[in-house]
Amino acid sequence: MTETTDTHRSRVIHSARIIDGGAITEDAWVRFEEGLVTARGTGAGWTDADEVIDATAAAGADAVLTPGFIDIHGHGGAGAAFDDGLEAIRTGRRMHRSHGTTRAVVSLVTGTIDDLARRVEEIADLMLTDADILGSHLEGPFLDPGHHGAHEPSLLRHPQADDVARLLDAGRGTVRQVTIAPELPGGMEAIRMIVDSGAAAAVGHTDADAAIARAAFEAGASILTHAFNAMNGIHHRAPGPVLAAAADHRVVLEGIADNIHLHPHVIKLLFDAAPGRVALITDAMAAAGSADGHYDLGAVKVTVKDGIARADDTGSIAGSTLTQDVALRRTVEAGVDPTAAVRALTETPAAAIGFGSCLGRLQEGYIADAVLMDATLSVRGVWSGAAPARLRHSG
Repeated sequence: MTETTDTHRSRVIHSARIIDGGAITEDAWVRFEEGLVTARGTGAGWTDADEVIDATAAAGADAVLTPGFIDIHGHGGAGAAFDDGLEAIRTGRRMHRSHGTTRAVVSLVTGTIDDLARRVEEIADLMLTDADILGSHLEGPFLDPGHHGAHEPSLLRHPQADDVARLLDAGRGTVRQVTIAPELPGGMEAIRMIVDSGAAAAVGHTDADAAIARAAFEAGASILTHAFNAMNGIHHRAPGPVLAAAADHRVVLEGIADNIHLHPHVIKLLFDAAPGRVALITDAMAAAGSADGHYDLGAVKVTVKDGIARADDTGSIAGSTLTQDVALRRTVEAGVDPTAAVRALTETPAAAIGFGSCLGRLQEGYIADAVLMDATLSVRGVWSGAAPARLRHSG
């Protein structure tokens, strides 16, 4: 498999089926220069470059080329947890990058305010050198104890303005997402603070009903954290936060398409209910790309058996062992159109965290992140584009 982050060479990838922007273009080519997409076309219209890649030769007949995948919610991989520091983040990211995830937000599980502030600051520093890191996601500590999942209940707390401000300030503008239970005291005010900072507020790990969820979206929340998981489900007299989010065209719904968190029929339902607004995430913990066994997810002890992670003390599902290429295959197998599935890995998550003007498309001016797959949607090549100086949050 080819994997490169070299941005100094011009590169042409041709004879590919490009899936991008909700459409399929046959016998297509794209040109990269200095880490950006500079041209695109079909047939033999491409000109020579430092590196020329025949997609059919590299990945077989019906080779597929897509923008690089973007994971806005993941906790680790390759035996490393993102909560354990910079080298652990790099270890996990190397594994996920080989599966097509060219950019990612680093998700942190619940900890003390001191620990989370330190980790968010470290991630902000890491972004100065590691172009694939888009920022941090605080999945806690402002969560409902009754829907704590794999978060340590004793560390959960109500969102007080000083705590929220401290965490946002520690990120120096790099906190991209904060998951919050809006029904908690101070929850709506915290959502407004998060949004005012330029980050996305996400409703999740919550006991909210549909009315509270709608109020949170009116307050500015724009993401539903791993839809259906750690929240009230859909009942014919109590539609809950999922249907509230699906009905609001401002809201992106995260989905974990591993056939464990969501049944294949529910994966298809999610795409049908919110077309163009699903972001396929991994919610991956350290065991992704690694073996079954015992792991730590923040303060929670986790056992992974047959690829399923569960908290030792409660039996709750504790993240996943998913990679985004597998999520793509599971989604297509569930009956979702490939163009919609690819959009949910690229364009939609990029826009959800403010990078929609530079990531998630194979169009002129966008960052040159790309994934080459064979006809079975197995990854054969990964290319990453521009360096951190070229990466700008678009608000």
